[in-house]
Amino acid sequence: MQLSMRFDFRNPAFAGTSMADRYAAALDMAEWADNLGIPAGIAVSEHHGSEDGYIPSPGLILAAMAARTKNVRFSVAALIAPFHDPLRIAEDFCVLDNLSKGRVDLIVAGGYTPSEFEMFGVLPKERPQRVTEMVKTLKAAFAGKPFEYRGRTVHITPEPVRPGGPMVILGGSSEPAARRAARIADAFVPSSSDCWDFYRDEMVKLGKPDPGPHPGGSTEVTALARDPDAGWKAMAPFFLHETNAYGAWNAAADKSSPYFEVPDEDALKATGRYHVVTPEQMVEQLKAMPVAQFHPLCGGMPIDLAWESLRLFEKEVLPALR
Repeated sequence: MQLSMRFDFRNPAFAGTSMADRYAAALDMAEWADNLGIPAGIAVSEHHGSEDGYIPSPGLILAAMAARTKNVRFSVAALIAPFHDPLRIAEDFCVLDNLSKGRVDLIVAGGYTPSEFEMFGVLPKERPQRVTEMVKTLKAAFAGKPFEYRGRTVHITPEPVRPGGPMVILGGSSEPAARRAARIADAFVPSSSDCWDFYRDEMVKLGKPDPGPHPGGSTEVTALARDPDAGWKAMAPFFLHETNAYGAWNAAADKSSPYFEVPDEDALKATGRYHVVTPEQMVEQLKAMPVAQFHPLCGGMPIDLAWESLRLFEKEVLPALR
């Protein structure tokens, strides 16, 4: 049995929650997950200039979470390479690796939101070059030795506590990204399964271990409630905010994605991406696939409502599976 949680800290005005309180709640939730006695992982995302407060600095919140936990593993999903200085990111994650005692990995991606490229003055066509430089720089820095960077020798300190440092995983949604991941990264996490075969083909061509079929994974959101109809009514406005906010970004970028804008909560429910289920229903689901996935503060979810869902998992779902 495993637990997976993700946070992006969307906090629209209608949520009525301060960002400080939302950050504090997430730290409490990380500590809660650490004390459940099952393997747990937490992913934190990154975007910039979002009106709803989407977190722009995932490494900072992961540092705070790491200080509150002992066993939870963490990842940045994903670090948007074109908007960062590679050496500063290498330093930050070497420190974070030591702070967490080797519990942090990161997915590197190229980004897609036009407003963010405008904000940082970066041309979208520079993405492949910047992603490649970021991955190569991080891998070299995490080796703990001096290396060549833009024509000069640099040495990132402190050395990671974990040999080789955090895993550097490449995200993407195209054949070039998949083949690039095989060449330079530790693993590949595609935004859809369509390009997995390119990654697998390139790995085999390079003489690296065959990663096998696409490992799957879902971006669907599930929450718990004793009364699913009442739970949906309370949670749907926040689910709707999330899907429409992502949908607007994807439309602006002309990007294929599971997220697209919908007019209302009924249309959202029809997409099948958001679910409110009873503890008993989740128990049956987890018997088939023993990985519980939560996005507890999804779309600005009220903190008390998020805790209700997590407590039902703790008190009624988990005991039934032990």
